[in-house]
Parts: sequence; structure tokens; C-alpha cells
Amino acid sequence: MSRSAAVLTPTVVGMILLTLAMLACGQVLFKQVAPQLSFARPLSFLSGTLVLALVVYGAATLLWLAVLARVPLSAAFPFYGLSFLLVPAFAWWLLSEPIRPQTWIGAVVILIGVVISSWGARS
Repeated sequence: MSRSAAVLTPTVVGMILLTLAMLACGQVLFKQVAPQLSFARPLSFLSGTLVLALVVYGAATLLWLAVLARVPLSAAFPFYGLSFLLVPAFAWWLLSEPIRPQTWIGAVVILIGVVISSWGARS
């Protein structure tokens, strides 16, 4: 099957969701380390948390490349909208950040858009 004719199999959808979860974890790690970083103190960038965040982001990028080797970008990319749901959810869960109701409503609207855009692309 050619890449342009590829469909979103359960494996590919799982890979996409894992990529997004990794990116959301990376964002949480970035948020945790950000207050400790200072351009006036370059050694602050050697933080283990920052290195871990960059490794998670790097692994997510490699997984995303594996996704793109299997399906067209136009089929995979709409799922990136789920990051607008995952990042606030992880921030709420892991960082105890308050999330405004408008954020959750917007996330649901985006989720509906992802479902609509991927409709019929699964086998």
C-alpha cells in the first residue's frame, strides 16, 4: 500500500497518542524546570529535569517520524490538536494547576474536530 493510500490503523493511532502523551509530559517537565533556569547562570541549563524533558521530546520526535513513514501528514497531523486537551489535563493532574472551564470546553471542541477530520481514515 502506498503511503498516500495508507489508513490510520489502531497501531498508528496508538503511536500518535503515545507521541502526544510524551510531548505533554515534556511540557510538564519544562514547566517544572523553567523557574530554575537563568541565562545569567548558563550552568542552570544542565538541570537533570531539563535534560529529561529534551530526551522525552527527542524520543517523541523519532516516534512521530515513524508515524509519518506510515501515513500521510494530512491524516496524522489533526491529532496534534489533542495536545490542547492533554497538556492542560497533565498540568491539572501533575502540577495541580487550575484550568478554566473555557479551556475544557475548547478542548472538547478540538476533540470533536479531530474525530471529524479522521472520520473514515481508519481501517
